[in-house]
Amino acid sequence: MVQLRSCSLISLAGTWVLLATDSGPFTDSMMTFTICLKSCLPSAVRTLILQKKSSIRNRSSMAGGLRPASVVVLPRSLTLAFERFCQANSGPLPLLGRSKPGKWTLPTLGAVPDTRTGCPQFLKYEFGVCTGSLASLEEYSEQLKDMVAFLLGCSSSLEGALEQVGLPRGDPAGHGHAGAYKTTVPCATVAGFCCPLVVTMRPIPKDKLKELVQACCSMGAEGQPIHIGDPELLGIKDLAKPDYGDPLVCQPGDVPMFWPSQMTSLEAVSSCRTPLAFTSAPGCMVLTSLKNTEGPASCLTPEGIPEVHCISQDPLHYSIASAPAIQKIRELEALIALDPGSRGIGYLLCEDDLLRASLSLSHARSVLITTGFPTHFTREPPEETDGPPGAIALAAFLQALGKGVSVMVDQRALGLFKKLVKEAVEHGGPAGAAEAFLCKDGDPQSPRFDHLVAIERAGRAADGNYYNARKVDIKHLVDPIDDLFLAARKIPGISSTGVGDGGNELGMGKVKEAVKSHIRNGDVIACEVEADFAVIAGVSNWGGYALACTLYILNSCEVHGRYLRKTTGPSRALGEQNWAQALPSVAKEQKMLGILVRHKVRSGVSGNVGMEVDGLPFHGTHAQMIQKLLDVTMVCV
Repeated sequence: MVQLRSCSLISLAGTWVLLATDSGPFTDSMMTFTICLKSCLPSAVRTLILQKKSSIRNRSSMAGGLRPASVVVLPRSLTLAFERFCQANSGPLPLLGRSKPGKWTLPTLGAVPDTRTGCPQFLKYEFGVCTGSLASLEEYSEQLKDMVAFLLGCSSSLEGALEQVGLPRGDPAGHGHAGAYKTTVPCATVAGFCCPLVVTMRPIPKDKLKELVQACCSMGAEGQPIHIGDPELLGIKDLAKPDYGDPLVCQPGDVPMFWPSQMTSLEAVSSCRTPLAFTSAPGCMVLTSLKNTEGPASCLTPEGIPEVHCISQDPLHYSIASAPAIQKIRELEALIALDPGSRGIGYLLCEDDLLRASLSLSHARSVLITTGFPTHFTREPPEETDGPPGAIALAAFLQALGKGVSVMVDQRALGLFKKLVKEAVEHGGPAGAAEAFLCKDGDPQSPRFDHLVAIERAGRAADGNYYNARKVDIKHLVDPIDDLFLAARKIPGISSTGVGDGGNELGMGKVKEAVKSHIRNGDVIACEVEADFAVIAGVSNWGGYALACTLYILNSCEVHGRYLRKTTGPSRALGEQNWAQALPSVAKEQKMLGILVRHKVRSGVSGNVGMEVDGLPFHGTHAQMIQKLLDVTMVCV
């Protein structure tokens, strides 16, 4: 800490300010530190902007809680637009306060400079182009009279969080600043402000991910990372070439973790193309008299404790959600794992696959759903009542989230399903058609879908045939939609989920050995084609209902919602009312089952045309399960 040898206390406009002269290693420097805040505190920003000498040369000397900030100076006419822009993108642009035009006062903040380069640095922008770097804005005193200064928060939680979990700071020497990267993630546009999100990155050892995320979030929502994994998912092509600052190298075993950067403000100023503007230069900031302890709580509430889960290896991608939200999803997984048919599905369960599948679906932009198991091969139609209701329930909720949804069925069943779903996609063609269908223009770098879901869909066995539970080959009734799932496993960026209740469904190749060992006729009927996630349910419809419910839970979770939107744009919680209306319900599923009955679709076990699925009555068994799922989903955390 800087040793102060003399000081005096003066009053400026009713606010006490400590002026301390340092005759130690920083000779002739002056440190201004506000020790008492009033409602109309004159800001030190004007002094900062006009002075040519730095007041503090080492940020660590002020590490005792003062909040760092960057400065943006814009014409008075842009004041309201920039305020709204910051409010709409609070992650990268947390607005701490602003001056009044011409008066240079900030109502709740004082500020002192902090820089690692020896003197404050500013960038000058003319019509959106950076035209110079300045040590002082003294020569622009007249222009500044009709301009407004904004202070934007710079998160200081990351460095402390790194130390807390035993990792070195990003810049241990205290020189320069860690690299920042422009992304392809757009900030919410307001008036003339339209720019991409800029992020910072730290390479984190895989075994420290959970600990660091929790440490960051314990210091407030602003410390939460916005992406963990492959930088190309943010549009960053080369981590060795940051747009600002110096690169940090990822070592083997490290995972890139990203946070929103205040450098976004530079892109914002450039985008508005105003005749004259100024910003802090990268790596230069001020320290405000707003204490970090006056911001978000320093300890996590149960609702805010995050968990980290890997949802893809190629590309590497992690997601996060709060512990209470994840606990609810695990309760749903346990509910649907009930085995009313005594088939032995308990041996097939993949713990947390419902969670990982729903996290992956939550990040997806476009989803393909397929269903259809022609159990009754001597009847017309041969379909069963298990599968379509769950598929349609999931499709409806995905659409409520604004995702693109397509439903694929067998060509012979297209007429039936057109009456049940909004969109159907017919598929068929020569070898290689699967890759062409899944990717735009057949380009593996441009997948058309992010996620494939199969719910009670006949799956191909090891011998290339398709079998019902009684070992009857139904291949003549099944189109080779399995080819899409096989092709997807070779295309980075497409994940898949299989929902099943017997082991012969598409996607159950993930648990085929357990199927062969524990399911009746498993050695013959076991599906060979695997999905990334296997959701096992007593009745496959229940898996579709559960996936819709988990998506509601995740998108209503503040921790997950903030991560999804990369802290840009309005909170997704605004859509909760519409999402609740899109959830499955007893009434909706009763109506859907009634439609199937009118089209002579039969129960899978009994072959009855009636209000039952897999030989189990809707009133009682299925209605009760739907209500239990909703009760877990909708309970307040």
